[in-house]
Amino acid sequence: MNDFRYLPGVSTLRLKEDLCIGCGACVEVCPHQVFSVNESKATIVDLDGCMECGACALNCPVAAITVSPGVGCASYIIQTWIKGKGAVIECC
Repeated sequence: MNDFRYLPGVSTLRLKEDLCIGCGACVEVCPHQVFSVNESKATIVDLDGCMECGACALNCPVAAITVSPGVGCASYIIQTWIKGKGAVIECC
């Protein structure tokens, strides 16, 4: 999935590490390996890989993750598929 990149620094994904219990649900459901769990805490290891699908937030049992699905980069990638990579893309 490293070939799928979005606009840098626009993802709405946020993780409150103090709330995280290290269950690993975010790692299991994320299709782009955005998260890692080390020493019983999740961390965001690839923020720009986030497609804002929201699976991590929906599956986090302690609501440590927030994201606004489809607001930013998902829109960008869909427009790129439709218009092509060289096209002017409006996003965010």
